[in-house]
Amino acid sequence: MTAKIIDGKQISHTLKEKVKAAVETRISKGLRAPGLAVVLVGSDPASGVYVKNKTAACNHVGFFSKKIELSSNTTQEQLISLIDELNADDEIDGILVQLPLPQHLKSDLILERILPAKDVDGFHPYNVGRLAQRMPALRPCTPKGIISLLESTNIELTGLDAVIVGASNIVGRPMALELLLAGCTVTVTHRFTKDLEAKVKQADLLVVAVGKPGLVKGDWIKPGAIVIDVGINRMDDGTLQGDVDFAKASERAGWITPVPGGVGPMTVASLMENTLIAAEISPV
Repeated sequence: MTAKIIDGKQISHTLKEKVKAAVETRISKGLRAPGLAVVLVGSDPASGVYVKNKTAACNHVGFFSKKIELSSNTTQEQLISLIDELNADDEIDGILVQLPLPQHLKSDLILERILPAKDVDGFHPYNVGRLAQRMPALRPCTPKGIISLLESTNIELTGLDAVIVGASNIVGRPMALELLLAGCTVTVTHRFTKDLEAKVKQADLLVVAVGKPGLVKGDWIKPGAIVIDVGINRMDDGTLQGDVDFAKASERAGWITPVPGGVGPMTVASLMENTLIAAEISPV
């Protein structure tokens, strides 16, 4: 068996084109373009690349974007004050604070300061709670993007045994909520899980998000399974590798995402979609 590739680049392009068309429709009706503010604290190289990609996506779909770069010695009070200003800015529909933040800043307090209606990353407890109660509002971007990837396969998710490797607040936990909402039976594994291999072998649908290259071996994959690899790990030779042994897993899986070009582009596309949604529900 050779797995079919779930092409995140193509699917994300289609999604961004839909957002772009919706923005053009808004403007034709005399409404303003959606606005996204991206806040970068410090000079982490990877974060700088992510912010650049998000800004480029904003320009592509026709958003008004504001990039705010702050020094690494920015205080908690200064960052909270900035978020308050952005919360009150009627031209800004979405606020994104790029993680990770410098160690002296408390990211949970910062993220909770963003108004839930402008929390386009979907990290605010209000938005996660809405998802848990089966009333999603602004959904966490990476899990939302994964659902879009899964929908592209036209496979019925209801009743599938889904296994998530990794229980982070950004991916694993909200992913479990998304898959519950889709009707899957969900198992979440983590650092304390016993016999990870046995759990993975049960999965009709596998989502791996831990940041450990090649953690999931190819012969762990259930024949015909759907494999979503969220991991993006830069190796010593400069190449990117996922958390799953792609070559061997592709011989057993029915569908699989590549790294790069799988989940990564969907996270940015989902951010664009969330910002549009935030603008549509905005009273101004």
